[in-house]
Amino acid sequence: MADTLRAGVIGLGWAGQQHMKAYAADPRTELVGLAGMESDALARLGDEYGVEHRYADYADLIARGELDVISVCTPTSLHAPMSIAALDAGLHVLSEKPMAENATRAKEMVAAAERNDRVLDISFNHRRRGDVTEAKKLIEAGVLGRIYYAKAGWLRRSGIPGLGSWFTKKTLAGGGPMMDIGVHMLDIALHLMGEPEVKAVSGASYAEFGPRGRGAATGYAGTKTGSGDTSYEVEDLATAFVRLEGGSTGDPGLTSTLLLESSWASYIPEDQIYCTLYGTEGGATIGWSRPGGGDQSLEVWTQLAGVPADVRPAIGPSHGHDAAVADFLTTVGSGDWADHRGQVGLTRALIIDACYASADAGAEIVL
Repeated sequence: MADTLRAGVIGLGWAGQQHMKAYAADPRTELVGLAGMESDALARLGDEYGVEHRYADYADLIARGELDVISVCTPTSLHAPMSIAALDAGLHVLSEKPMAENATRAKEMVAAAERNDRVLDISFNHRRRGDVTEAKKLIEAGVLGRIYYAKAGWLRRSGIPGLGSWFTKKTLAGGGPMMDIGVHMLDIALHLMGEPEVKAVSGASYAEFGPRGRGAATGYAGTKTGSGDTSYEVEDLATAFVRLEGGSTGDPGLTSTLLLESSWASYIPEDQIYCTLYGTEGGATIGWSRPGGGDQSLEVWTQLAGVPADVRPAIGPSHGHDAAVADFLTTVGSGDWADHRGQVGLTRALIIDACYASADAGAEIVL
């Protein structure tokens, strides 16, 4: 493999631009290819980054771009076909979250990475936040002991991403807030808990705002309304109770549970974004409320010398897509790819599928 990796990005929206910026800034890569159907944006971004290869059709970029790595930053239902095509062409792939519109398609992506011996990573940018990173250090140091219960959620007071946009189409997005923002909190919780094995999921979902034209807001990705189409096919609130086993201890006899909730619209005072951990030696919570996350916090409750203690650890700088791209490039360069075939993203997809299936059936789903 060449010393400098040739990188491409499919998708010209906000997420795609974060990947472009990261590749352009990383000395290990040269950003040489872009693909997107918005001709004005393609020209503007191509000029801004001095990109050689520009195509409306992603297949042309894969075939002619002479790439080593590529990011897929498009609507959810396009992640699988685009990623599989790139993997089959011998490229390493970093896909935006969620991995795919359902676990079946996510499994196809994993299979493509395995048969082509290539890296497939999913860009869970929020696990790179300063509060999450510091909480992970404390957990690994044993400050919380064994985590046996966790609560995590991302609830918006008003923030449906555009009635009639691809976000509110079941076939294009796969689901509503659980698929869009709930997957971030699911990823953070499982990451902090040590990737326990999922045993069963019980879920519920509701659509009380979107079908009545309520809850839309500006300031979030994809807020534009699609050509007068205001149909709403997904939930605007979902919750799941997830039964887990193992985790950081690796002991299959030790169980834990996770309560997960997400909404695009709900009557609450303000947006709530949090993950609270209950451990045998201490508890902790991380959270923020503003979309940019500048108000992030980390609190720890434990005992010191037998005395209850409340601690507010210092939080280091936050990173996002830049760190996701950097970690992806490090993995590609390492040559150690076996644990980077999209398995983490697939686990999240299986849980979200089970949440929706449980909500439809009114019963717990055993995985």
